[in-house]
Amino acid sequence: AMLRELRRRWRSYKYRFVPWLALNLRRQRRTLRYVPENSQDKIIADEDVFETLLKTFKALFINDFSRQADILALLPEVRCQYLELLTVEQKRSKVNSCNHQGQHVFTPEEVLFNTLGFTVSRDQSSLVSAGTGVFVTKGFVPKGTIVSMYPGTVYRKHEPIFFQSLGNPFIFRCIDGVLIDGNDKGLSRSVYRSCSRRDQLGPFQMSDESWLTATPQNPLAVGQYVNNCSHEKAANVCYQEFDVPGHFPVELKQYLPNIVYSHDIESHLRCVVLVTLRDIKQGEELFSNYYTVVS
Repeated sequence: AMLRELRRRWRSYKYRFVPWLALNLRRQRRTLRYVPENSQDKIIADEDVFETLLKTFKALFINDFSRQADILALLPEVRCQYLELLTVEQKRSKVNSCNHQGQHVFTPEEVLFNTLGFTVSRDQSSLVSAGTGVFVTKGFVPKGTIVSMYPGTVYRKHEPIFFQSLGNPFIFRCIDGVLIDGNDKGLSRSVYRSCSRRDQLGPFQMSDESWLTATPQNPLAVGQYVNNCSHEKAANVCYQEFDVPGHFPVELKQYLPNIVYSHDIESHLRCVVLVTLRDIKQGEELFSNYYTVVS
């Protein structure tokens, strides 16, 4: 009982204990991706990233059409476009199914498979002591395909991330020094939710909070759990940074698993996608290389 009480007190006090803070700051370098200056990471064109996200998010939106009434009421022209797409989708479904009663709602994983031809999910990593990993659970992923996204709060160089970074293995460093905190627990979780709700405009959600749960509505938003490669397991995906353009459809932003820490309407939202370096078959685990960039 005394030992448990000491542990409880230590957990609440350690963030004020200078030697412990210094030790964690020294270790923090291992949680960041450090890259040379003037490097690039474009494996595929930004236009291809945009089109893939647009295609996937539209499919998710149409699948969830019955719950988009508030958004569509404010976007009559967009509503007409989606009604046409929904009609096409329903006709296709009737050909493949005997159930003609209403719209069949798929799981997000099924939508991903129907759209891109594969599904990904989290499970125990095949690497010893690596914890959670990400696997292709169904289908086939060709080389040069976006296979997941790195979710989290986006911090620019001057913004405070000290306390969020302590003991946090999910800090991703972009080439220009922008940081993305992909931790779905503790203070990081609270900060993301606060920023997400701050930026919501009426029925329009500017980001996706569901990646913080076990059932993300965007099934690609699991990239923070992709493990680093090893001598036995070579990297089969790499990171690619992508700034969401201003003309990205507002109704689809609800599926973006990133949010900026400080509200700034002039800055583009930074996202990071994971792109396959080779063909990946069903059952394979995804492995990245934290230091891989294209010079």
